Amino acid sequence: MTIKTAFGFGLVFLALAACDQTAEPPAATEEPAAATEEVEVAANDAVEMIDIAPMQVGDASLAEGPGLQVYVDACASCHEGQVAKAPHRAMLNIMSPESVYRALTEGVMVENAEFLSDEEKIHVSEYLTGLRMGEASETTLLMCEAGDWFDADAAPQTTNWGLKEDNTRFIDGDVADLTADDLDNLELKWAFAYPDAVRARSQPTIAAGAIFVGSHNGMVFALDRASGCVHWTFQASAEVRTGIAIDPWDAGDTEADPQLHFGDLLGNVYAIKARTGELVWRDRPDDHPSATITGTPSLHNGKLYVPISSLEVTPAADPRYECCTFRGSVVAYDATGGAKLWQSFTIEEEPTLQRQNSAGTDNYGPSGAPIWNSPTIDVVRNQLIVGTGENYSSPATLTSDALIAFDLDTGEMNWAFQATPNDVWNTACDSDRPANCPVEDGPDFDFGASTMLATSASGRDLALGGQKSGVAHALDPETGEVVWQNQVGRGGVQGGIHFGMAAGNGVLFVPVSDFPDGQTYPEPARPGLYAVDLDSGEITWSSPSVDVCDGRPFCHPGISGAITASPGLVYAGGMDGVLRIHDSASGDVLWEHDTTQEVTAVDGTVASGGTIGGGAAPVVMDGHLYVSSGYGIYGHMPGRVLLVFGPAEAAE
Repeated sequence: MTIKTAFGFGLVFLALAACDQTAEPPAATEEPAAATEEVEVAANDAVEMIDIAPMQVGDASLAEGPGLQVYVDACASCHEGQVAKAPHRAMLNIMSPESVYRALTEGVMVENAEFLSDEEKIHVSEYLTGLRMGEASETTLLMCEAGDWFDADAAPQTTNWGLKEDNTRFIDGDVADLTADDLDNLELKWAFAYPDAVRARSQPTIAAGAIFVGSHNGMVFALDRASGCVHWTFQASAEVRTGIAIDPWDAGDTEADPQLHFGDLLGNVYAIKARTGELVWRDRPDDHPSATITGTPSLHNGKLYVPISSLEVTPAADPRYECCTFRGSVVAYDATGGAKLWQSFTIEEEPTLQRQNSAGTDNYGPSGAPIWNSPTIDVVRNQLIVGTGENYSSPATLTSDALIAFDLDTGEMNWAFQATPNDVWNTACDSDRPANCPVEDGPDFDFGASTMLATSASGRDLALGGQKSGVAHALDPETGEVVWQNQVGRGGVQGGIHFGMAAGNGVLFVPVSDFPDGQTYPEPARPGLYAVDLDSGEITWSSPSVDVCDGRPFCHPGISGAITASPGLVYAGGMDGVLRIHDSASGDVLWEHDTTQEVTAVDGTVASGGTIGGGAAPVVMDGHLYVSSGYGIYGHMPGRVLLVFGPAEAAE
């Protein structure tokens, strides 16, 4: 899991006051000069840490530009791990430079940064992101005309990321209203260019005549479904890579006042008004400085279930970092008012001192077992099911790389199934400074993909999980016992099965990435799409990915992103940027569109997509197909568009 990480507008440093940085620089004395020299060494090491993953986009020369010295002088004394609640520098590297700049000029960093000139703020923003200001995009939002746009008749057909509470990502035929016979008439209707973005990782939610979607620069949009103009925007503290969960209402209820729920990269969870974008409540459920929310919160009976993950694997590459103390969890809230009901950790015991590494730094454990994915709601058994990632530090636990069921009312753990024992790993293991690498050293086979609850053709309920190892698992949802397992893909640190499968009509549809990651595996790569019979666990058809990249940088065959299904069709976006619709009975490709082509967005901006990845799976409704494209991170093609396809107009 090679990761470069982030910071954005209104940085939730939570206890930034705990950092003794003041608005004035320290006085120049002999002793502080020595301290400054020490920080300079730390910052130079930090540059090496940032290069754990190669620069994905932008100008790598910025890593040694004037922003480095600004960071050394003004930021490093807090953000190299010295302050418990200040995000590590490794958390300051995924956002756009514009977002970083806003944090320094409008957000909670204003007081700390007021002694910096505007030029210095620009320099450090560019240094931290590897992009120059204005390089990510030049977008002018096209605002809609004022008026009551909210269509109460258009109640949401899907409320959670998995499209249903069971997370099967299957859309019923009367909702999708798209068949194989309609595909020849499917054309691009309009495109929206995300501002200040090099990736598009938020799945759109369709309701009330609008499209609700988050973005790389932390902005959440309410877009007019027909035209793409903007009804309102909401600015979160950092990238919103989760989807948007929406309160249900009865069609025609003009008094409905639904809320939208989502999380951001810095670990905040939000509820805002769907009609206006007004903030209702916000909380940061876990105060660990590396906590983040990547899986979309799930709604059920007025409660919001939030998965908590972490980016602590990244600062662990620094031998001076006291690795590791984060534990994954699920947090339950009253969705309306934001009262925190319970928090249940994937590792019950708190981390304690385990050893000193070769650099003399204290190491703690157990840690890790983050939850990257959106919880599945098992209504029949009154439980939710999630998948966990690896442990970050020793000792290994029985709940890493596991599927876990928690009681919906109490958070009590009902059962846990571990797929890969002794998977303890952090980025130190892939660096030339392995002091914090645990003895187990991987293989980093998380459950990144969301779990699901599906019914086989014979009527058996199954809890399903897809793992980065390439294995699809089917369990008894009552006990967590294995029903069947199938090694569908080769596996790897980016999958294998990466972000999400789909299931319907007795079939499990499995996307396989098998991304080339420099590791050696006993089996050949098998990127593509596969169908698995839910009763037997056997593969019924395969649709191997064809390499159409032709040498394009960061282009690869295979499917990393989550997929979607409807009767007769499977919708899958590729790492090559091509959106494909497959026949669900045979796997044949019936329709495809290259999203990397330049398009003119609704505001007149020329933009393009890239790799289709993460949880931003295609969504189909009322004969229209919606997909976000672009994944400028982890060796994938950048892009920044939302594309909307629909039936072509009949010729007059």
